[in-house]
Amino acid sequence: MASHRRPKQPSRTRVTVLTATAAAAVALTSQGAAQAAPKPGKDEVKSKVDKLYEDAERATDKYNGAKEKQEKLEKQIGALQDKVASGQEELNDLRDGLGSMASAQYRSGGIDPSLQLFLSSDPDDYLDKASTLDQLSSQQVDSLKKIQKKQRDLAQQRKEAAGKLDDLADTRTELGKKKREVQAKLGEAQKLLNTLTAKEKSDLAAKEKQRASRAADRAADKPADLGKETPASGRGAAALSAAATQTGKPYVSGGTGPNSYDCSGLTQWAYAQAGVSITRTTYTQQNDGTRLGRGELKPGDLVFFNNLAHVGLYAGNGQVLHAPKPGAVVRYESMEYLGDFQFGVRVS
Repeated sequence: MASHRRPKQPSRTRVTVLTATAAAAVALTSQGAAQAAPKPGKDEVKSKVDKLYEDAERATDKYNGAKEKQEKLEKQIGALQDKVASGQEELNDLRDGLGSMASAQYRSGGIDPSLQLFLSSDPDDYLDKASTLDQLSSQQVDSLKKIQKKQRDLAQQRKEAAGKLDDLADTRTELGKKKREVQAKLGEAQKLLNTLTAKEKSDLAAKEKQRASRAADRAADKPADLGKETPASGRGAAALSAAATQTGKPYVSGGTGPNSYDCSGLTQWAYAQAGVSITRTTYTQQNDGTRLGRGELKPGDLVFFNNLAHVGLYAGNGQVLHAPKPGAVVRYESMEYLGDFQFGVRVS
C-alpha cells in the first residue's frame, strides 16, 4: 500500500546555506569571468584599433575595386545597348527595303510563291535552303544575307549585354558586402575607443595631434626634412608636387578628391594631375610600374605597406606623403610609423 506521508521540507537553516552557497558560486563565476576578460588598457586599445583600421583599409580597397568594376560594366553595357538599338534600326531598314523590293516585283507580275519568306523574321532558315536561292535575284539574295548577318550580330550583342548585366548584379552585391565590412570594422574600432576613460582618450588624441603637428612642420619645411633627393622622372615630381597641395585634407574611405581621400585615392589623384592614369586600388597600383627595393626609392615613387593594405608617395629622406587613416589628414610621415614596408613602384 502506497504511503501518503508528505515529503520532509528542508529546514530554514538548510535553505539559507544553499542560497548562500549559490550566491557565492555566482560571485566566483562573475569574478572568474572578470579576471578572464579584463578591461583592455589604453595601449592595447590603440593597437587593436590600428589593426581594425588596417583591416578597414583592406576592405575599402576591395570596395574601391568593386566600384571601379561596376563603373566600367555600366559604361560597357550602355555602349552595347546603344549598338543593339542602332543595329535593330538597321535591321528594320533592311527588312523594309526587302519588302519594298518584293512589292515592286509583285506589281510587275514577277512575284513567286516565296514572297512571304522575303519578309520572314528568320531569313536564316530560308537562306539555308540553297535550292530556293535560284528563284531570287542577286539583289534580293544580298539583302537577305545582310539581314541574316545583322540578326546574328544583334543576337551576339544581346547575349554579351545579358552576361555583363549578370556581372553587374554580382558586382553590386560584392560592393554592398564590402561596404558593410568597412562599416563593421570602423564601428568595432569606435566601440573599443568608447571603452577608454576621458583621460585615456585625451592622451591618445594628444599623441595623434603631436604626430600631425610634426607632419605639418615637415610640410612647412620640406627642403630641410625631406632632403635633396632628385625624383626619377618629371611625372613623379609632378605627382608629388600635386599631392603636397592636399596636405590637411581628411581621410575618408572611398575618397578620390579633391575634398577628401583614402590612401590609393590620393596617389591616383596625384598622378592624374601629372597627366598619368594609374589604377584605383593598392592591389592594382602595385602593377602600374617597376618594382623597387627601399634603397632604390626616389621622390614620387609609390610605396606600399602592410601586405598592400596601404600606399603613399615617397617624399625623400625616409618620409612618405599619404592619407593615413580615419580621423587623420593627408600629411608627411616617417616610413617607420607606417608598419611593414613591402616595396616601391616607379610609375612607368
